[in-house]
Amino acid sequence: MTELLLEKGDIVVATLRKPEALSDLTATYPSDKLLVLKVDVTKSEDVQAAFSRGLEAFGCIDVVFNNAGQNILGELESMDEQSARIIMEVNFWGATNVTKEAIRVFREVNKPSGGRLLQVSSRGGLVGIPASPYYSASKFALEGLTESVVQELRPEWNIKVSIIEPGPFRTEIFTVNVRDVPQHPAYADPSLPGSQTLQRIKAGNPDGDARKAVEVIERLTHLENPSLRLPLHRKTFASLREKVQELNKTADDWESWSDGIYLE
Repeated sequence: MTELLLEKGDIVVATLRKPEALSDLTATYPSDKLLVLKVDVTKSEDVQAAFSRGLEAFGCIDVVFNNAGQNILGELESMDEQSARIIMEVNFWGATNVTKEAIRVFREVNKPSGGRLLQVSSRGGLVGIPASPYYSASKFALEGLTESVVQELRPEWNIKVSIIEPGPFRTEIFTVNVRDVPQHPAYADPSLPGSQTLQRIKAGNPDGDARKAVEVIERLTHLENPSLRLPLHRKTFASLREKVQELNKTADDWESWSDGIYLE
């Protein structure tokens, strides 16, 4: 995303845990186009400082791409509590820190008020993924938070929020930002869904082109009335349709069980 925006002539504040990863870009683009900051999103003071630095440098922040995330692979019984909490700290609490500060800046600092907040969820925020229970939980939580927040925002603040739900794309979430824990022997059967997920991810061959995906996401920021959700990838849409069918069937089959449960 950073490369795409810079190529388009936009101004970028890029935040990451290891700024040296963008040394090629800092060597190419001047400081009035690119500001790279070291940020740990799990620390609210880091997030607030990054927004302050960006505002000092450029005066306003129009779009926030809330994309920090990591995964630790393993079935529920394989995962130790510390590993599980790391996932939730980054993917949910870290994203929440960014969300809160972005909304404040859009409302109170930008003149006129307004801005675009892009919440990067996942196909795993739409349906549970075996061998990634805490990753899915973190993304479900982020989506629930975002749905609630969108209803809290006053229209005159002009804040547009979208949840991005990528499927399998070739990004660092499959390499640098993912690791696994020893598999619980009860789930070692290679025919089980968790084992199959582990095999697919370790193979490292997702068919989604990340560059093409961010081009689509960037287009979303120019829409007057963007969708609350932007699923990306054929697998995400397949999961979406399956879930809609499942929910409709649940409503049809079980709605009558709520008859007669109300106060009279």
